[in-house]
Amino acid sequence: MSELFDQLDFTENPLYESIINDLLDRQYSVTDNFFSEEEVELLRNSLLEKYEEDNFKKAAIGSKFDEQVVKSIRGDFILWIDEQKANEAEVVFFSKINSLVQYLNKTCFMGILTKEFHYAIYPEGTFYKRHLDTFQSDSRRKLSFVCYLNDEHWKNENGGELVIYKEESGKEIAESLYPLPGRVVIFESQLLEHEVKPVLVSERYSITGWLKTR
Repeated sequence: MSELFDQLDFTENPLYESIINDLLDRQYSVTDNFFSEEEVELLRNSLLEKYEEDNFKKAAIGSKFDEQVVKSIRGDFILWIDEQKANEAEVVFFSKINSLVQYLNKTCFMGILTKEFHYAIYPEGTFYKRHLDTFQSDSRRKLSFVCYLNDEHWKNENGGELVIYKEESGKEIAESLYPLPGRVVIFESQLLEHEVKPVLVSERYSITGWLKTR
């Protein structure tokens, strides 16, 4: 491994290596220190400011060619983030995302070429039923990425947990991951079905997106 890094003139990153090892081992990774508390607060304030400006829209299902708004399947509101028009908080966000993408491409040859991200707000009582993050008309999504922006007072009893489904030894296993502030979950878009359980109290804040291949 060290010889490979020497050839690439690249320094090994322990955090990124941990994410890679998790993806190889179980197809998903959970990291609680990807963004600092200050960065999470900066991003949360950005989300709330844009939400107050009424820029969010009701989320849909399907690709952009066949979008449908279906309340029985998902209930979140979203706002796409344009990297070319990024504010201070979003510049910090994309700086770290681009660093991760560069690392994945140079060490794992993933061939990630593009990315797309949006803010997401789940009001009380909303959810997103079990699904897969890929479409028949568009299979470019390689990795799904979720960063939670709830504040430090968020409790597990508030609900809104992400449930990931996978098979181990022929049996289906479901793991619940609570949207703790600063927590980042990365998983294989085309392999793992998942859902967002109903938000029971308050609102659930996050940035969701995908790293995409050709």
